[in-house]
Amino acid sequence: MVTPKTEPPPRPKGPLAGIHPNVLALGFASLLTDISSEMLVPILPLFITGTLGASVASLGVIEGVAECTASVLRIGSGWLSDRIGRRKPFVVVGYALSTVAKASMALAASWPMILLMRFSDRVGKGLRNPPRDALIADSTADADMGRAFGLHRAMDTFGAALGPLLGWWLLSHWHALGLEGYRRIFLVSAIPATLSIVCILLFVQAPRQLRQARSLASQARSLSGPFRRFLVVDGVFQLGNSSMAFMLLRTQAAGWDAGQVSLVYLAYNLLYAALSTPLGVWSDSIGRRPLLFIGYTIYALSYALMAWQPSQWGVVAAFLVLGVHSALIEGQAKSFIADLVPRDVRGTAYGVYYAVVGAALLPASIVAGLLWERVSPAAPFMLGAALALVAAALLAMLLPSSRERQERHVTA
Repeated sequence: MVTPKTEPPPRPKGPLAGIHPNVLALGFASLLTDISSEMLVPILPLFITGTLGASVASLGVIEGVAECTASVLRIGSGWLSDRIGRRKPFVVVGYALSTVAKASMALAASWPMILLMRFSDRVGKGLRNPPRDALIADSTADADMGRAFGLHRAMDTFGAALGPLLGWWLLSHWHALGLEGYRRIFLVSAIPATLSIVCILLFVQAPRQLRQARSLASQARSLSGPFRRFLVVDGVFQLGNSSMAFMLLRTQAAGWDAGQVSLVYLAYNLLYAALSTPLGVWSDSIGRRPLLFIGYTIYALSYALMAWQPSQWGVVAAFLVLGVHSALIEGQAKSFIADLVPRDVRGTAYGVYYAVVGAALLPASIVAGLLWERVSPAAPFMLGAALALVAAALLAMLLPSSRERQERHVTA
């Protein structure tokens, strides 16, 4: 079945040229959600291994299973949003489920309960992310794709910067309360998450798209060869991209206390947020592939620093290098996918991409936990650095920059 293409609205003028109101509204929703989520990121590893007494290997299982088991939902939500021509309902339900999961962590008394809550949170993320990214792409002209995704990542990551700061401030006041202090933080995290849902309901306008009659298998087969090659490249990288929890534990082991670990994570997110929009605009000019190549390469540098320079300032340097990597990779990967596939299958494409990432993160986090305990804390970082270099080499071979214009899907 041939369907007419759905064009984005006319390009507005002014400092936010190329940025549709949907992108801004989704950016604010992501900012609020990341305040909620990221205030828990530096706290959860300490809560799980310290207060609940779980092992580092258990932490790897929690993070890996939480990411991986929602992969099927990522494919399904993206494809269904293409099939029924609706994006917004998936986004709203996904954010709502994650909000409930975060608040429910206040009731956890063992690490398997945390695993259940983390799984529920990731299910919510799996439901919302592919349709959300497709909605951003649907609302944006091709020439501004990097700008739009860069701005969204900047707002998302600014929330991720504020979250650890809030978490550190709350922990400094409630740390003496032990388990009760952690429970209060979990409850507070539900407040900005709830506001994000209100923001989407009130300000995101997503008119119904043309429905797709194709099955998931047929839709997936229609995805381009360059897109599939990118999945191979990024899948290899993700196999070494273990949970941020290991970076945070390595930072604490270097001599920083729990509050200082939150501040190091704050610095990472501030740098990530500051660079995301300008790098996105730059990618609209020079292409995504050079920036992706640099991003994979400096990830290897960051992990090498974590492996071989685990001093207090060595781990800070590693986090700052990682911030540059994240700004290079995250927005460019999503813009790249929008370049490579037609508008009417973007939900499916983002779903497949997130599924590949989630499937790779299960062995990445589990293997990292086992290497940490059975070999050395440096071992998971050495593996991650090596796989990042392999991914950079594969990108250069399978998706050379000289072919970017020929392989880019251009809306007629």
